[in-house]
Amino acid sequence: MIPKEIIEEIRYRSDIEDVIGTYVTLKRAGSNRNGLCPFHSEKTPSFTVFPTTKSFYCFGCGAGGDVITFIQKIENLDYVAAVELLATRAGITIPNDVTPDTAKNVSRRRVYEMNLEAAKFFRSALFDPTVGAEAMQYLTEHRRMGSAVIKRFGLGYAPNDFGLLTRHMRQKGFGEDELVEAFLSGRSRKSGKLYDLFRNRIMFPVIDTAGNIVAFGGRVMDDSKPKYLNSADTPGFKKSRILFGLNYAKDHCAQELILCEGYMDTIAMHAAGFENAVATLGTAITSEHARLLSRYTKRVVINYDSDEAGQKAAEKAMQLLSEVGLTVRVLKLSGAKDADEFIRRYGADRFRSVMEASRTAFDFRLENILSRYDIMTAEGKIRAAREITSLIAGTGSGVERELYLRAASERLGISGESLGNDVARVRTRMRREARQKESREVRMSARSFGDRVNPDAAKSPAAAAAEEVILGLLLLYPEHRRACVDGRVELGEADFFTDFGKRSFHAVMEMERSADGFSFSALGEHFTPDEMGRLVRLQQDRGSLQNNDLSVLTAAAASLIAEREKREAKEAGDWQSEIARRRTELQKKKEQTKI
Repeated sequence: MIPKEIIEEIRYRSDIEDVIGTYVTLKRAGSNRNGLCPFHSEKTPSFTVFPTTKSFYCFGCGAGGDVITFIQKIENLDYVAAVELLATRAGITIPNDVTPDTAKNVSRRRVYEMNLEAAKFFRSALFDPTVGAEAMQYLTEHRRMGSAVIKRFGLGYAPNDFGLLTRHMRQKGFGEDELVEAFLSGRSRKSGKLYDLFRNRIMFPVIDTAGNIVAFGGRVMDDSKPKYLNSADTPGFKKSRILFGLNYAKDHCAQELILCEGYMDTIAMHAAGFENAVATLGTAITSEHARLLSRYTKRVVINYDSDEAGQKAAEKAMQLLSEVGLTVRVLKLSGAKDADEFIRRYGADRFRSVMEASRTAFDFRLENILSRYDIMTAEGKIRAAREITSLIAGTGSGVERELYLRAASERLGISGESLGNDVARVRTRMRREARQKESREVRMSARSFGDRVNPDAAKSPAAAAAEEVILGLLLLYPEHRRACVDGRVELGEADFFTDFGKRSFHAVMEMERSADGFSFSALGEHFTPDEMGRLVRLQQDRGSLQNNDLSVLTAAAASLIAEREKREAKEAGDWQSEIARRRTELQKKKEQTKI
């Protein structure tokens, strides 16, 4: 366990505004700071940082906590790894003898050490004429890569051997379980022995914006399958939160960023002078990728393959990128299946011209709709118009809707007034459905249905409400915690109904009774980030009210105890009824036996 005093020192030196400000653009809102939430897609800021309490909370998705919780969520780390990251940032050294044993779940730092050593191994193999000649020939002749580009991206080669990398890593002191956890080795089901996961592949190190090698992608040099083999998620890597090439592109993408489909396209773009190119890692773009991109740029040009799969992927990317407020454009390449082939065939200047002529997201979608229907027929025109009006209706800006209506009117040969009337009807229906959905969610929320943090709340809303009042008061006021400790307020874990309430009360009271005293940050060691968010919400709810004196705590405690007594009385009554029922059944059986 990391001592509380070290955690508090790390938290003190990690100013929550500065830390969160490196991920979120924050603006002053009175004494607080607001910004777009990095944990869900939104266009209106609902994410708030509270400097006075050193906490944050999103009123849209419920994410909240302190600076440690934020790092846990944004970097996908456990509590200890988040503390270690902040410690490094603050220049604090955590003694090795207080770090908990992570033999089963290898630490992120250890994964980075393994990946760095593996990258050196792959690089050495590529530049070894007796081992990597074929791989080097593939890169320089088939892919026309210069040695500068190969070195810049740290490319390597995994030899066609089942155990070469594993033996090398074992000699460097890395354990078998660590190599499996880091997705460098696999374990045979038959023999239990390790084998290299990457074999006979060009290796692409995946580097994060801090310069750590977090994962690898391996590509075959022929038509064998799978074409690409990418690292699975590890303690140091989550593919839905990393973009290949961002470590270089982050310095060149303030105005515009190019989103590619693969490693080769990205490297080809950088080699041709387009240093603002990135790619997802063997997976479709996610909302997390979109939020990551929004931290670095204002506009994204989607550069996906021209085949059907690429166009579908572009459609999804447009939706996710638009949701986080990014301007989106789409490339239309002809004469080549992807950017890598296009640049090799026509050169960088021709590609730059295509970039300048890229289509807006609406133009891309309009063309896709029109390509599916024969608009020379009445039926085709009606069906196309129906899709287009739905598309325009989903646009929030009135100016954009007017421009889109004009473009659609010209392409379809239908008056703008008719299309506008249809758009207005669709928007009316959408508003009605949104209100109905919101009403359903409010009703469900009031009854605590769908509450993943505290699912027990729906079973006894009255008890859950009393628990929230108590916990909010205890988290905010040391005098209320002391009142529970010294017995002025008679309250115990057994009085709590929900499991979340029991655990929260236990943790707060244990810390209050300890020599070190209560620390909100230390709660993060015992609760998930989502649970920490709920605790912050309870703090904020109580802090917004004027009357939070001891009488409020006493009344809430009395209400909770009364609910417990009701449950116990009901359970006792149910048990007595069950005994009476069994006695009646037994008597009937005896009488039937006599007959």
